[in-house]
Amino acid sequence: MPLTIGICGGTGSGKTTVANKILGRIGKDRAMIMQQDHYYRDLEHIPRDQRNHCNFDHPQAFDWDLFIENLKHLQMSQAIEQPIYNFHTHSRMPSVERLESKPLIIVEGILVFEKEELRNRMDIRLFVDTDSDIRFIRRLQRDTRERGRSLESVIHQYTETVRPMHLQFVESSKYLADVIIPGGGENRIAVDMVISRIQSWFRQHNIQEAEVTPTIT
Repeated sequence: MPLTIGICGGTGSGKTTVANKILGRIGKDRAMIMQQDHYYRDLEHIPRDQRNHCNFDHPQAFDWDLFIENLKHLQMSQAIEQPIYNFHTHSRMPSVERLESKPLIIVEGILVFEKEELRNRMDIRLFVDTDSDIRFIRRLQRDTRERGRSLESVIHQYTETVRPMHLQFVESSKYLADVIIPGGGENRIAVDMVISRIQSWFRQHNIQEAEVTPTIT
């Protein structure tokens, strides 16, 4: 069975950066990322002008059954057809993305520690912990640049749902982590420690992997 790492943390904390740094160091031929963002429920049945008012930071916003089912298949070394989510329309695209299973599976998202069944499928749980003001600025930049949102709508969503849901669900989940990474992806020491653990697991299971050069000088 592949090694599965869960990476949790608030919006803009640097989860994706940590995941991508691990992926870059291990290599795409040996590692893959499964992002929770692709498993938002399809809101096609809701009128377009009402979709932006939905709470996208509550556990009920996600299709947990499909998320867990797809992870199970990946852990059985089977390929999956991952949904593609359109953040402009808050609906699923007609097409899907085929993901091949790899020796290392990285599961990343704001609420990946929420379900016990999902947590129990993770060999290592990481929580990326970043100051709230930094996270808000990153969220603001991402949503206005990449998702076509207005400044006012991002601020309204953050104060009405993102921050309250973070305090209720995300912040408390850090205590379910094996390792807390302060400062996000720029914490080179923490990333190197995770890489070393992955290398050790690869050696124990006789999986050939590329030589990883530590970033610490």
